[in-house]
Amino acid sequence: MTKIQQNSVCQKKLNHFNSEIEKLNRFSQTHFHAGWLKKPIMSGKYHAWLLNRGSLTFHLQKYYTKFSVKPLLNMYTKPLLDEIAPLAILLQHKTLIREVLLVGNQVPVVFAHSVLPRKSLRGGWLSLAHLGNKPLGAVLFANPKVQRTALSFKKLSPHHALYQRAARHLKYSVDEKPAYLWARRSIFSLNCANIMVTEVFLPALFNN
Repeated sequence: MTKIQQNSVCQKKLNHFNSEIEKLNRFSQTHFHAGWLKKPIMSGKYHAWLLNRGSLTFHLQKYYTKFSVKPLLNMYTKPLLDEIAPLAILLQHKTLIREVLLVGNQVPVVFAHSVLPRKSLRGGWLSLAHLGNKPLGAVLFANPKVQRTALSFKKLSPHHALYQRAARHLKYSVDEKPAYLWARRSIFSLNCANIMVTEVFLPALFNN
């Protein structure tokens, strides 16, 4: 390949990358803040749980006499649209999606959905791809070098993908399912590697 041809290939790659960045910026405008709040307004009994910035795993372990993690999903697939811009990933990139249930006294109380880009699964976070039934929060909060963004909050409607995934584990008939589910999310960072964790609080949390 001649130098001119090499330059042409490089320019095409650069143009493609710039195009993807432009798409990413458009998504940032339309999806990043779509329905996600800085404060959990009118969240009632969920308020204290939503605002607690400590380890949710640790908090649940203190709240319940029996606590466990039930793995549901651990596979590479595309993230949700409103997860792309905050993590600065391209539209076509598949990420590791980890979904688990946090179970208190044998009842699911939190549905956790984590987005782990491939580029973040390195160094100290290489093992995050193989946690199994170990809680992700225990790993994140054990390292004082890990930084966390401010929390954002959302009342998930039945049309939201995370509501639908979480609702599969609610012990209700179709007519009894809640009108919405409160969720919160934030990004954890370590040495420029970022992962997003979303926690959906289930009604059974208050049955203890």
